[in-house]
Amino acid sequence: MSYAVDFVIEVEPVGVDTAALAALAERVLAGEKVAPGVTLTILTTDDETLQELNGRFLGIDAPTDVLAFPEAAEVPLGEGEDRSLGEIAISTPTAQRQATELAHPLADELAHLLVHGILHLCGYDHVSDAEAVRMRAREEHYLGDITSHGR
Repeated sequence: MSYAVDFVIEVEPVGVDTAALAALAERVLAGEKVAPGVTLTILTTDDETLQELNGRFLGIDAPTDVLAFPEAAEVPLGEGEDRSLGEIAISTPTAQRQATELAHPLADELAHLLVHGILHLCGYDHVSDAEAVRMRAREEHYLGDITSHGR
């Protein structure tokens, strides 16, 4: 394994194989040419936490489904020291609601949110139409049919 994908589970995504999500994360990191040895932390939590983070960091006082926080430290690390790409925070309840609305499994929704978050950490965005199209193409590259379910 060339990446460390760590889960911090505050709200359990019931019935979801986190090992499969970790494997997907590693595939995306490799596909985006992220340096081997990088750590990615994934937090599964509640709507209240995402709303608080959204307000604190983006000035938006509303819950959301996923937030990505790039590693802020630009400090050069020595040989063998952990390097973090950043953290992704996902609201498990929001993911469940979205999965229900789109009539697909929670695992598919979490996979989409995870890939979306990783792409943000890799510099993708969806502020402009052109950027959104580029980011969507990368999501579809990694997720295939998952992204076609109602999105």
